[in-house]
Amino acid sequence: MKRFIQTIVILGICAFSFSSCTEYTPKPKGYFRIDLPQQKHYAKFEEPHYPFSFEYSDMAKVIPPSKKNEENSFWVDIAYPSINARIYCSYKPIKGNFQEIAEDSRTFVYKHTVKADGITEQPYENSDRHVYGILYELKGNTASNYQFILTDSTEHFFRGALYFNSSPNKDSIAPVAKFIKEDIIKMIETFEWEKQQK
Repeated sequence: MKRFIQTIVILGICAFSFSSCTEYTPKPKGYFRIDLPQQKHYAKFEEPHYPFSFEYSDMAKVIPPSKKNEENSFWVDIAYPSINARIYCSYKPIKGNFQEIAEDSRTFVYKHTVKADGITEQPYENSDRHVYGILYELKGNTASNYQFILTDSTEHFFRGALYFNSSPNKDSIAPVAKFIKEDIIKMIETFEWEKQQK
């Protein structure tokens, strides 16, 4: 009988303990904090025989193709190793096919409409340097957040696209994408066509 009373008392205490617990509220999903430098510094990409030059972040590395061929001989990647991002840049000479190249580039951007919440176009013009372009911002969980084109509309066509080496998640990469957007704008504003040596 004594054992029975002890069991009832213990069960009563347990029941009381469980009923007096506060409600559990799940915390929102968190992301790792990425420390980005407050001060930005830039270097100039100006390689012999390349038909263009520009400034890029000193956090990044400019990487030419590992295997060059006629089509990709002036392509470069701007890699951000510390934040796992890369701006893939390609170059095409215009040979009477400006409309075709421009339309292909626009089509490539708008293929992302399946995932994009919206796409905005910001035009750019520097008539002194003959550099004209568009910066595309792709909003939402898209594979690429920013893409841009630069051209003189007669000889040169340059295209860039930012990609992260991770699954698209607009909330987790938003601060880093915004950080790199500033670098893309700097790149566009300092972009120049170079006269090629023959």
